[in-house]
Amino acid sequence: MNITNIIAVSGVGGLNQLVSSRSNGLVLEALDTGRVKFYSVRKHQFTPLETVSIYTMMDTVELKEVFNSMLAKSASHPIIDHKAPAEELTAYFSEILPDYDRDRVYISDIKKIIKWFKQLDAHGLTTASDEEE
Repeated sequence: MNITNIIAVSGVGGLNQLVSSRSNGLVLEALDTGRVKFYSVRKHQFTPLETVSIYTMMDTVELKEVFNSMLAKSASHPIIDHKAPAEELTAYFSEILPDYDRDRVYISDIKKIIKWFKQLDAHGLTTASDEEE
């Protein structure tokens, strides 16, 4: 799974793919619409998905590893809707990442991870790359 150029932008729903960078912002393509747009660093904060980690009881786990776990367990544990009740979300996430820190990983984080995974999956970006296999 290659999430290197996938970026979440504050104030903008969905995920974007990096097209190019400028000194005053980024040019991004929305995964949903394919629309290319410039986002200024003055207005937005950018979060590359490759830099996101999830707290566990011992350390942190990269988001890429969580996505790989979700993909591997999707046959036995189908991915639930991000609008499911909190109890279902925590139960699902406990199956995906059993030792996640329940004090520092909030329901909103779990919802966001599920939404991001579903969006990446819808665009065929969740397949394992050759180097991972």
